[in-house]
Amino acid sequence: MQDNQIIYGLRPVIEAVRSGKRIDRIFFQTNLQGRLFNELKEEIARSGIKINQQYVPVEKLDRLTHRQNHQGVVAQLPLIEYHDLEQVLDEVVEKGENPFLLMLDGVTDVRNLGAIARSAECAGVHALILPQQSTAPVNQDAIKTSAGALLRLPVCRTDNAKTVVRLVQTLGLRVYAVTEKAQKTLYTKMDAVHPLMLIMGSEDKGINPQLLRIADDLVYIPMKGNIESLNVSVAAGIALYEVVRQRM
Repeated sequence: MQDNQIIYGLRPVIEAVRSGKRIDRIFFQTNLQGRLFNELKEEIARSGIKINQQYVPVEKLDRLTHRQNHQGVVAQLPLIEYHDLEQVLDEVVEKGENPFLLMLDGVTDVRNLGAIARSAECAGVHALILPQQSTAPVNQDAIKTSAGALLRLPVCRTDNAKTVVRLVQTLGLRVYAVTEKAQKTLYTKMDAVHPLMLIMGSEDKGINPQLLRIADDLVYIPMKGNIESLNVSVAAGIALYEVVRQRM
């Protein structure tokens, strides 16, 4: 399923860059030249935003636009608008609410992403934090599985999960990694009354060891059967609603 929206044509893409819209990638037709092309390149440079730019054969642009008049340029935009985490937290504090964040590390299945986002929105999570790499795309499948939650829940992208953990810790949030590697702290024993961020990892690789080392505590969900781990969306739902339970 599509994980972005496209705009095409020199003037529309110029206006998108000028207005500050987030653009993931711009495809240029090989050997494209002309006044508007130069104007677009100048706008990209002036914006100061790093945009992935690729020169491709015209056939690729024809496929992307279903042979519409693309004028040699196609831009890919994300399906959702991403948020700045510090700005989200500022708004939460201004409202007098108790910060509640969720970070996913290595969750690559779009259906799991959608299901987790749905539970997170229902539980009152203020922001969902996704790494740039090794994460499921926020595409139409993910949005559908989330029942639209990904369009309502602020989603933040980061290229450095460790930096985010350090940031929220300096802002007074306690960081809990939910992992089967936890030795002593049951998930019901975390202090969810105060500001916090949960980290959930993939079922196969779990949470990055670097994040486990800097988290404030590791908590586990007890297992009674023979299977080693829960589906990550189920585990996330359990942990999220423990926070809800304590805060009620």
